[in-house]
Amino acid sequence: MPENEEIMSNLDSQNMSQRDITAMGKMIRGMRAAYANGENAMEYARNFINRSENLTISTLIAYDLQAGNYVDHARSHTEERAKWCKQLAKILSPFLTEQSSVLEVGCGEATTLSGVLNFLENKPKMVKGLDISWSRCAHGRNWLEENHVSAELFVADLFQIPMEDSSVDVVYTSHSLEPNGGNEEAALKELLRVSRRAVILVEPLYELADSTAQARMREHGYVRGLKETAERLGAKVTDYRLLDYSGNPLNPSGLIKLEKQHVESPDEEVFKWRCPLTHSKLISSEHGYYSPDVGVVYPVLAGIPLLMQKHAIIASSFESIAVGNSITKS
Repeated sequence: MPENEEIMSNLDSQNMSQRDITAMGKMIRGMRAAYANGENAMEYARNFINRSENLTISTLIAYDLQAGNYVDHARSHTEERAKWCKQLAKILSPFLTEQSSVLEVGCGEATTLSGVLNFLENKPKMVKGLDISWSRCAHGRNWLEENHVSAELFVADLFQIPMEDSSVDVVYTSHSLEPNGGNEEAALKELLRVSRRAVILVEPLYELADSTAQARMREHGYVRGLKETAERLGAKVTDYRLLDYSGNPLNPSGLIKLEKQHVESPDEEVFKWRCPLTHSKLISSEHGYYSPDVGVVYPVLAGIPLLMQKHAIIASSFESIAVGNSITKS
């Protein structure tokens, strides 16, 4: 295994030595320089580690570098955005009522999330979006406020969603699984785990694309075989096709509907938080999300919860001091 590939694999597994830390610094600087020069930062990272797939750390860096671009694009391409969001709203609508809960995985700057909510006839009761980048969530929260849309954004890893099983009615993606080629099974398992009624995937479909688009997808390490993977996991695929409208013909958007059998209960809670590290129950507060059972806390940065494994802080006294003091003062 080439040296950089081995080092960056260690970074993704959090088994970091000083050599790993040095390599990460070098890769971050290289990706930032590539992006500043108008080059593809993800491609730089793939060349740096000599691998065709994208690592979580390189995806995070690349997306964070792009923070703000999606809001700018939404402002300057209002008709395109409306057409895209209206199309997704039509797909999601049959699964939603005014009592439903919705989670967008890979929400970015919430430009799709806000548009979809505006086009839905039945506005769901609870809406959340997660993204791997704090910067993009921060831009997204400002965008939601600017457009008077109510939704909560938080930082999390789509492979370790900090929620209990079957705690969200509908989970959907909009080109957020895209760069995770080679990790299709792990991603779908997690989306199916947290969803209650359906998982709606709006992603590039390699198998339905033409040869030119397929070559581009291979070059960028995009997902493949989503339908086959879902069926292998026992999911019920009820729709599989290319969408009528796609913003980029070289990256054709497709739809895969995965429906789950579920008996509704009025007593069921939604959006039940769980620690991504220990899977213990998490309690939300303005100061942090904490697990009384194991003494782990996840911080809130400028109003945005940080709920990835690497954000975990050992703080056994958090509930008695931070939470207790805030209750006493109020």
